[in-house]
This record gives sequence, structure tokens and C-alpha cells, in this order.
Amino acid sequence: MATLPLLPERNLKLVGIARLAAEGESLRQGHKVEYSTLPVRSLLNRCSVDRMPFTWTINPYRGCEFACKYCYARYTHEFIEMRDGLEFEQKILVKQHAAELLRQELRRVKPGEEIAIGTATDPYQPAERFFEVTRAILEEFAKHRGYEIGIVTKSNLVLRDLEVLQQISRSNKLFVNLTITTLKVDLARLLEPRAPRPDLRLEAVRTLNQAGIDAGVICAPVLPDITDSPRDLEALVQATATVGGKYIFANSLFLKPCSAAIFLPFLEREFPHLVERYRQRFQQRAFLSPSYRNRLSQFIGRLRRKYGIGSDHDRYRERSRRGPLREIEGQLSLF
Repeated sequence: MATLPLLPERNLKLVGIARLAAEGESLRQGHKVEYSTLPVRSLLNRCSVDRMPFTWTINPYRGCEFACKYCYARYTHEFIEMRDGLEFEQKILVKQHAAELLRQELRRVKPGEEIAIGTATDPYQPAERFFEVTRAILEEFAKHRGYEIGIVTKSNLVLRDLEVLQQISRSNKLFVNLTITTLKVDLARLLEPRAPRPDLRLEAVRTLNQAGIDAGVICAPVLPDITDSPRDLEALVQATATVGGKYIFANSLFLKPCSAAIFLPFLEREFPHLVERYRQRFQQRAFLSPSYRNRLSQFIGRLRRKYGIGSDHDRYRERSRRGPLREIEGQLSLF
């Protein structure tokens, strides 16, 4: 296979992960997407920030083809000297020898330390249909016991691995989290152009729970004046309860400059009346105000109680304070 010429004029200066990415081999091309290998030396990454709710992260791919307009993780491609925010969704790097690396590294995980899969890129993005890196990782976990594992995805492709997930859950603590930002199909298509429809994700939650796998919903990010109306949020909580979701959590938009470079032009095209309001909200900070986040948290809490999610599943709510069940403010360190 030919070597993918990433930044050829700078290859001699690249070091670390940037050099490995530049030396990767081209695998195939999809619709406006290039796939290449990433010969990493490690799969299991330790979180360096104490406040994070998990100890270890695994991202089977680097970059994500779903092209979510609000994606906070675009900055991770800057580590491999890809500065154009669109490259995050157009140049997907496939981590090699994932199962073998995981097998060697699991000895580093101590009892009670949680492992989150899919914190910066979706483990079930379209690339997974071709390369099955996530499946190889899960098959390795199925051979072990005593681990605490959380998966975050926007894709019902997770159901392909239902049998493997059942094997894992018999001997480990496993949670599968489907991210849903809105139930409105047309709006979801604008915000997350290549992600599966929200109704398909909800059905995945239903199927997972019926199969004995603990699954719930992450509503993140909540976008002011776009997805945060009380009616829309209540509809999502009610739908989660209807499909048997064990929990639902919501988190507000997190907008660093690399993400704003994609998101604000998107607003100008699709929601021009909101552009100035967003510029003011995020002019001085990457997060929405504490008052907005507190109101959101309190409102979702009331809805959980109303629809019997919080009251009947306190153990999941408690775990959310320390487990890999939500995207939180410390997202910059997740990759």
C-alpha cells in the first residue's frame, strides 16, 4: 500500500504521534474521507486530570466521520499537525493492533479504575464497518473479568456486537451510552450530518436493555435556542423512559476555538439570527454560564423524577458522578 503523504514538506520535523500519523499507510477512500493506519504504541490512555470520572480512555480511531458541527474533539487532529478543522472528519486514522496492545496493557488497570471507550471519537463511526477495531477491542475484553467499562456512541451499529457485549457484561460492569441531542430528524441531520437517526439510537437503547445490557442516553451537547426548549428536552426524557433507558444525563455546549471555527459558520448558514447571541455567550469562555448549566441540570433532574428514571435507578444516577456515563467539562483531556 502507498504511504499517505500527510504534510510531506514537514515530515522531517514531525515527532511523536504526528510522525506516526505521517508514516501511516493509506487504506481506502470513502465519500470525501481518507482512511489511513496509525501505528500507535499504546491503546490505553490514562487521564491526567483528577476530576475526570474515569481513569482510562480508549479511542479506536483518530478523527470522526460523523461530522457533528459542535464537536469538541477537533482539536485532537492538531496534535498530528492537521490544523484545518474539517480534516478531523475527512482524514480518519485507524489504530493498528488494538487487541494485542490492549491485552498487554490491561495489567496496568487496578480494581475500581474505569475505562471509557469513545471519549473523543465515536467507536462505531462508519470506519468501524470496514476495519472492526472496536469489535476486536470488545472481543479482548470478553476474555477478561472484573473491569468497569463504558461505551459512548451515536450509532446503532453497536447492536452488531450485541453478543460480545453480553459476554462482557457477564463478568464485568458495562454501560452503553447512546448520545442523542434531539429527536427531530431534520435538525439532527443538520447538526450531525452522517450520524444515524435519533430514533435508531433510541431503539438501540431498547434492544440493549432487553438483552440485559445496561444502556441509557446522554443528551449532549444541549445547544441554547436550538435544542434546549423545555418541550424538546421533555420529549427526549420521555422517549428514554419509554424504551427502558436506565438513565439520561444532559450537558451543555462546550465551544473551544477549534470547534467555533466550524460551528459559527454553520450558525451563519442555518441559524443566522443566533450568531451574535452565541458570540456573546462564548466570547470570554468555552463554557456556558454556571447559571445556565445549573438550570439545565435541575430541569433534567425534575424530568427524570417525573418519568421514573431517576427514582427507580438511583444507582445509575450515583454512578454518573464518578463513572463514564457523561461528557463533562474536562473534555479537553479525553483523547
